[in-house]
Amino acid sequence: MSTKPEGATPPTRTLTERRKAATQLDIARAAAELFTERGPDGTTAEDIALRAGIALRTFYRYFRSKQDAVAPLLAGGGDRWRELLAATEPGAGLPAALERSIAASLTPADAAAEEGLRWTRGLLRAATEDPALRAVWYRVNQESEERLREVVAGLAGPDADPLEVRLAAAAATDAIRIALESWAETDAPAGGDGAPAELAVRCLRELMGGMRLLNP
Repeated sequence: MSTKPEGATPPTRTLTERRKAATQLDIARAAAELFTERGPDGTTAEDIALRAGIALRTFYRYFRSKQDAVAPLLAGGGDRWRELLAATEPGAGLPAALERSIAASLTPADAAAEEGLRWTRGLLRAATEDPALRAVWYRVNQESEERLREVVAGLAGPDADPLEVRLAAAAATDAIRIALESWAETDAPAGGDGAPAELAVRCLRELMGGMRLLNP
């Protein structure tokens, strides 16, 4: 019998689902490149489809709008973070597990991860002038928070108060969101002082100070 908390292990995706996700990520990268080069106002769905090497009808099969196309890129960090948190060994302690997983997910382990953070910075900067792109960012965070609740509940145990579980998931998600938004406003590097990992852990500690579940 597995010792992992119930609901902590993400389901295995089928080959079709993996191919769909890969296509969506290719489109998201093309959209991010164009938004960085031209801005959202200077980019059309046709431009994104051409850059991604797909037909326009294929673009609309996956996404409703040009801004919506970057959602997989913005959501990727949250997906990796929840996987790291779900892999926490039982008894590790929820506050420590959240800090470790947040720091690990926001600390670039290679050039590809650092590039992902740069894309995020560029998109968040573009979102300040584009309400539709900002709405995509908020939606991605809301969906991440909802998925996080199950992982937090599994690590907190069956006796945890559901309201406290929800508050913990919200605090952890907001810690990352605020850290990334604050970092995007600066030219700080991806690692070290002022980097997303350092800022997110700092935000988490401030937010969880009054929560019993995160401050026993």
